[in-house]
Amino acid sequence: MTALQQTLLPRRRIVSASLAAGAILVGLHVLVALLSLVWLPHDPTGMTGGRLAPPSWEHWAGTDRLGRDFFTQIMIGSRIALTVGIGAVTIGAAIGVTLGTLAAFATRLLDDALAATLDILIAFPTLLIAMLVVAASDTASLGTAILALGIALSAIVARLTRILVKRVLLMDYITAAYTSGTPWYGVVIFHVLPNVWPTLSVNFALQFGLAVIAEASLSYLGLGAPPPNASWGRLLQEAQGTVYTAPIGAIAPGLALVSLVIGVNLLADGLRDIADPTRKGGR
Repeated sequence: MTALQQTLLPRRRIVSASLAAGAILVGLHVLVALLSLVWLPHDPTGMTGGRLAPPSWEHWAGTDRLGRDFFTQIMIGSRIALTVGIGAVTIGAAIGVTLGTLAAFATRLLDDALAATLDILIAFPTLLIAMLVVAASDTASLGTAILALGIALSAIVARLTRILVKRVLLMDYITAAYTSGTPWYGVVIFHVLPNVWPTLSVNFALQFGLAVIAEASLSYLGLGAPPPNASWGRLLQEAQGTVYTAPIGAIAPGLALVSLVIGVNLLADGLRDIADPTRKGGR
């Protein structure tokens, strides 16, 4: 084994550990979310315990200010977080990849106009754009929050897609595809998208974490999923008045939110190293 291989070996182990840790954290949340579809410890709306009861064998995380089982609320919150993350990333990817690809194939004038528009949209915080979309819809709901976050994230995806597609279009195999008579949509489907997808998938993982945080922020402000949906952001908002008498009400949803975001970021970091192996040796 050469000295270079010995130097790179520990780094590859670190990358593998990051990927494995991220997969475990995200997998636990997925498992809890799926479990909540078929089983819950208590009725989500049932006041089965005393107000702000401490953790016990009957109520593993205690109860909230209304006497509802808090662990049940956390489980439902995990399901909502994953639903929002997947939904927002799907909408953002559909809009962003389409706009970014069209911009890369457009004329110079239209390309510059779209690029300037995307830069302006990216300058605004994602949460602010989502708040404007929710406010414009007149009603706050889980579906509205997902749509708002998807629209807000689409500008970032579109800008990255435009850059990647324009880079791929300069490759020799694209010229060969055109020379062989492949239409532009065939070039996009069979040559462009397969080559930009690895980098985009890493970005989607990062956008997932951003969407989860943004949804929790919207729910904290009262613009997310309304009651009885137990969003982690709404649980944090309800717990702020009892944080000193029942701190678990703020700690539990906060830890759940942080663990999911960290897991997604670790997973994205591992996927980035797989998509770009040159980064392994450049750290």
